[in-house]
Amino acid sequence: MDLAAYFRRIGYDGPSAPTLETLQAIHALHPVAIPFENLDPLSRRPVLLDLDSIAAKLVHARRGGYCFEQNLLLRAVLQTLGFRVTALNARVRWGQPAEAPETARSHMLLRVDLDDRPYLVDVGFGGYLLPAPLRMEPGLEQPNAHGVVRLVGEDGSLILQAALAAGWQDLYRFTQEPALDVDYEAANWFTSTHPRSLFLKNLLAQRLTPEGRLTLFNKRLTRRAAAGTHEESTLESSGELGDVLERLFGLEPPVPAEAIWARLPS
Repeated sequence: MDLAAYFRRIGYDGPSAPTLETLQAIHALHPVAIPFENLDPLSRRPVLLDLDSIAAKLVHARRGGYCFEQNLLLRAVLQTLGFRVTALNARVRWGQPAEAPETARSHMLLRVDLDDRPYLVDVGFGGYLLPAPLRMEPGLEQPNAHGVVRLVGEDGSLILQAALAAGWQDLYRFTQEPALDVDYEAANWFTSTHPRSLFLKNLLAQRLTPEGRLTLFNKRLTRRAAAGTHEESTLESSGELGDVLERLFGLEPPVPAEAIWARLPS
């Protein structure tokens, strides 16, 4: 893992000791510099999960990625620094009613064990990017620069929730069973190629900024301030889409904006 290149990409110049302070600093900078985006699946391009391919895309090019790419990259960084990291997987609950059936395990997250306690670490949940690691302590409400989150449940099965205007919203459910890389290969094959995958039908991009959260879902751009206020606008052309991806998200799309625009729902 080329740590120097990664640190340049996210703008980090602090200590490299495997401490909570280092973890918090890296976690805060990563989703600001490397946005969540699904331009490759939407454009019918393969999503490769070997570290060289991920680094070429997320570190050395002006691109982002989705959960497997983001968290596999961060896992490699943290392990190189000497952190104790366990890869986990989760069932996404974001946008699902409480009575909806369970989804497949299609999300990757990390558990980092420090001397005092374990932490949930995740820079790849595109519906609600996290700006900081979370203490794995059920019931504890944990405020951060962009909102309040908590874990509920027992150690055997935990649900990550975010406090929204309408109340607590489930993000995903996970267990402590370690995941294997082959689990991610299988899930990535579905999310990047299956006709029913959300990522083949919709454009999703999200980035954290010092001011708040930028979210692009198809043609709808939402700017949510850290204080909770938000404003929405609708993109009207492929030219406007290209400008938003470049200027607001810092992305250089793999295909022309016109080709992306043509795939978006009317």
